[in-house]
Amino acid sequence: MVDNDCESLLVAYEAATMLPVYFVSERQRRTSQFREVEAIWEKTIMDRPLRTIRTAIVGLGFGAEFIPIYQRHPDAELIAICQRSKDKLNQIGNTFGIARRYQEYADLLKDDDIDAVHINSPIPDHAAMTIAALLAGKHVMCTVPMATSLDNCQRIVELTEKTGLRYMMAETVVYSREFLFIKQLADGGDLGKIQFVQASHQQDMDGWPNYWPGLPPMHYATHCVGPCLAIEHKDAIEVSCFGSGRIREELISRYGSPFAIESAHIRLDRSDVVARVIRSLFDSARQYRESFDVYGSKQSFEWQLCDGEQPVLHTAKRPESEIPKRVAVPDFAVRLPESIRAFTTGGVYDADDHQHLSFTQGGGHGGSHPHLVHEFINALVEGRQPYPSARQSANWTCTGLLAHDSAMNGGQIMKLPEWTMSQK
Repeated sequence: MVDNDCESLLVAYEAATMLPVYFVSERQRRTSQFREVEAIWEKTIMDRPLRTIRTAIVGLGFGAEFIPIYQRHPDAELIAICQRSKDKLNQIGNTFGIARRYQEYADLLKDDDIDAVHINSPIPDHAAMTIAALLAGKHVMCTVPMATSLDNCQRIVELTEKTGLRYMMAETVVYSREFLFIKQLADGGDLGKIQFVQASHQQDMDGWPNYWPGLPPMHYATHCVGPCLAIEHKDAIEVSCFGSGRIREELISRYGSPFAIESAHIRLDRSDVVARVIRSLFDSARQYRESFDVYGSKQSFEWQLCDGEQPVLHTAKRPESEIPKRVAVPDFAVRLPESIRAFTTGGVYDADDHQHLSFTQGGGHGGSHPHLVHEFINALVEGRQPYPSARQSANWTCTGLLAHDSAMNGGQIMKLPEWTMSQK
């Protein structure tokens, strides 16, 4: 059904615009004929006069955190919300004064007033809901991961490139204040040459609902893969992973994944740097931690070990006792429109009786939420790709999916598909 809908959409698009839809190689893109057609495409479709981006939020658990951010962003207008539970839909709608409310996602997608959707649904629904939105002509931001299969990741990439619509995976870590601080150090040359990067995401998922029990650790790996690739804007090209330990038998039966911890090494495109990532979800004693360490020739940054601590910055060529120093990480709200700056340190789930599990265990995602919204809206306003783009999102997601496949095959090296490469 999706394939037929896609072809119908593309035929209708061609008829309306009198332009062919292209999904071509870089070599084809370099031809004068393609450049001429692409220029007309961009002029008529992507570079049209822009207005406020009319958005809808789908899923009002974690998703409700983003409502006031969209409402206060100067270039966005939140015009609709979607939630299966009528009671919750009306409760949230009344709280935030949103009149247009949908219980059925299909009905929301028929609303021609909506330019973009922000999807906050359960992981198994991400791909289908994203594909449906793209087929309906909507731009998409979706919480992580992009999908749970390589086929669906490829489908999303192809649709964005055929339609010109934008897709952004809402990876929180690469917009957290800690990552922005490290990126500032790296871009300013303070770290020197980056020699090695590593990241971890360790979390006890017992008590989380539905599809979580037994989920393979690397199927939800973008929180640690993302920063390793984003620090120098590189793509992953190969991954090798080993599984360690064993989770409870009742958890194994759901997905057939036995490992308590999966650890992977990632080779980066056009780089001599190798990344290491570590994931655990069950039966490993550890306080929640999303971490990212960068080792440079001049300075190295190590994420704090426990909640409430400060990270450590190591500086080379000092007396041994003076090499490490605890550092305070600044907030980067100044990069945002003034109207949404407050949301780097506060939000819907501040109060104890409103806290979402991602805040109880996730520390508020490092103030990333307004940065995510701003990047998505800004990309649409400016007619550019958001970061991460569809290809980059696929690269980060597929690195994790292939890492698990590697672990299930004794550490076999897995190559990332060509269609995930943003630099090709």
